[in-house]
Amino acid sequence: MDAENESHGPLTPIKLAVQLGSPYSEARPMSIYSIQPITLGAVRTYPLASRKSKVSTRNFARAQGKSISFTKFLDGLPQILAAEDLRQLLGAMQAARKQGAAILWGIGGHVIKVGLGPILIDLMNRGFVSGIAMNGAALIHDFEIALAGNTSEDVEAGLGGGQFGMAEETGKYLNEIAKLAQRVRIGYGEAAGQFLNSGIVPVKHADASVLAVAHERRIPVTVHLAIGTDIPHMHPAADGAALGYATHHDFRLFCALVDRMQPGGVYLNWGSAVLLPEVFLKAVSVVRNLGAPLRPITTANFDFIQHYRPLQNVVKRPTASGRSRKGPESRGFAITGHHELLLPLVAGALAAGWPKKRKAGRGGGADKR
Repeated sequence: MDAENESHGPLTPIKLAVQLGSPYSEARPMSIYSIQPITLGAVRTYPLASRKSKVSTRNFARAQGKSISFTKFLDGLPQILAAEDLRQLLGAMQAARKQGAAILWGIGGHVIKVGLGPILIDLMNRGFVSGIAMNGAALIHDFEIALAGNTSEDVEAGLGGGQFGMAEETGKYLNEIAKLAQRVRIGYGEAAGQFLNSGIVPVKHADASVLAVAHERRIPVTVHLAIGTDIPHMHPAADGAALGYATHHDFRLFCALVDRMQPGGVYLNWGSAVLLPEVFLKAVSVVRNLGAPLRPITTANFDFIQHYRPLQNVVKRPTASGRSRKGPESRGFAITGHHELLLPLVAGALAAGWPKKRKAGRGGGADKR
């Protein structure tokens, strides 16, 4: 086919498509179906300017200069999706601290072993930690850091010879701590902090230990075990009755901490995909059963993968509106990213007093979805 047509000039893509029998062609339909496509000529439109949109330039990020303060960097974040979620969550934490409502942290082992203990300790000093719930992995990593200044063994290297998890001091002392808890009728977390501060054994890195510093500051730490999941349970000193007593005491203590979230408190789940979300959900049920509505509260799950249980048991179910409930709504947030980046960002923002009251003209956050 010639590139030009003498009577109609150069062939445009549309003209060429018509000649080739494209959908733009007005040729007689060849379909075997009895139903024909709807025509769009009568569709009604409206001016773009009249439409309510989810995103506006008022919500856009602001470009940064060569030299900028941390708070200006934060202020420059877009008021959209996760950035707006972070702004609202930290605003709720600032408000909870101001009004004296509990700010509770649930932490998995990864949070400790990537070196974030000092960040949590600084947040304790600033009044942003009312209590900490740990799983067994967080207990182990924090304890080993306190004793030796290092943690996180090479599993593959030790597993073949049956040496994985067999460090003498870890198994011996953590089991003795559980027995201590049972004897003196305290929880596992309190007993661990007491042991680290007692002088019974040399603790060279207590200043980097969440357990040790929290005990000094009388900030409750609860430890929640699934017996058989942690390396101390393999040791000769393991006592199921003592472990069960110590962790059940801490579950009841955690319920008392959750009760202090009423009203306006915050719960943050960092890096526990199963155990702590389940514990939190049960604590919420206990507290509501005993009469506290836990409304409004704010919850959040931070992880580099969003899992089913944290999304359901932390973010959604505890903050869902009940029947015939009135008043401020609870909120749940899911923020995805690496702990070693997000936790320092959160801590730095809180220390800086961010977010502050918004200046006129920036507008509210965009509709998130």
